[in-house]
Amino acid sequence: MSTAPLAGLKILSLAEQFPGPYATMLLSDMGAEIVMVERPGVGDPARQFPALFRALNRGKRSVTLDLKSAGGLARFRDLAKNADVIVEGFRPGKLAALGAGFEEMRKVNPRLVYVSISGYGQDGPYRDRAGHNLSFEGVGGLLADQADAGQPRPLPAIPLADIGAALFAAIAILSAVVSSQRSGQGRYVDVSMSDAVVSMLTAFLVPAANGTPLGEFIAEPAYGVFTCGDGKLMTLSIAHEDWFWKPFCDAIGKPELAGLKGRDRVARKDALREEIAAVLVGKSRPDWGDLFDRAGVPWGPVNSLTETLDDPHVRARRLLRTFTQDSGETETFLVQPLKFNDFDSGISGLPPEIGADNERVFAGGGD
Repeated sequence: MSTAPLAGLKILSLAEQFPGPYATMLLSDMGAEIVMVERPGVGDPARQFPALFRALNRGKRSVTLDLKSAGGLARFRDLAKNADVIVEGFRPGKLAALGAGFEEMRKVNPRLVYVSISGYGQDGPYRDRAGHNLSFEGVGGLLADQADAGQPRPLPAIPLADIGAALFAAIAILSAVVSSQRSGQGRYVDVSMSDAVVSMLTAFLVPAANGTPLGEFIAEPAYGVFTCGDGKLMTLSIAHEDWFWKPFCDAIGKPELAGLKGRDRVARKDALREEIAAVLVGKSRPDWGDLFDRAGVPWGPVNSLTETLDDPHVRARRLLRTFTQDSGETETFLVQPLKFNDFDSGISGLPPEIGADNERVFAGGGD
């Protein structure tokens, strides 16, 4: 018997591109069976970016169905009879108009969990507005520094609206499945990418909503990225802790600054940051790292993507796994990051070709 925590969970995914595929990939690594339902001849639009598609969709199955046809819709309903979850990422109301919405599917399978991922959610004035990650970040407040400055700045490098929605979708699936297993009745969950951004900014938006000061820990002089003597970058993350500031000052040879409290440091942040920067260029990153580790000072390297893959801690955490094909060729993937005491995530298979599992899945009704 499998020790995978989600072994036996069957998910039909009509969600394309990023949030839905990432959410279902995480669940696949924990044992869930994911069947991607793709459009014949086209598939997930992310297939035009093979590296992205392969990163998010290994270990899944793929079938093709035209839900606009009576035959395709009937076959989808047959698959839903044996599924636990449907995940979809279409515009609000589109699948319902085709006869594949929650109300229609729950008639086929009353215990079915149905999760919709959309840009702005199933209601509200922006419900039907088109958008991508950046639009949702803007509405949700993630780009507030640009609004405050009144001018554009470099864009965030990471699509946090996509990632946030994926994580909330995974939470939604797991929560609703537990409820369904207890009651025998399915649930519908509305996951909005813009809502996800707003939620991720809870620690910032709640103070703004109540007119209370947020606090200035990021304004601390030793909270930021600095250049070392070998040209490498490092982070220092001393936020508001005097107990980190004192050993830091001792380590960099500035004991005269050790008595400064948080408010004093923030008041002098610009001058202190320059003073810190001037000291740090005097030694290499490994040398500073050794000093800071011994002193218990919070720091870290600023890694490139390649350096992250080779980082000894990332390697030790076994986040990278290599899949070996019958031909002997290998491909490396990242597994989900949760560590279970009796289960070790692995790579169950490569990303599927469009419709690769039609015969097997349709013959077994999804089994």
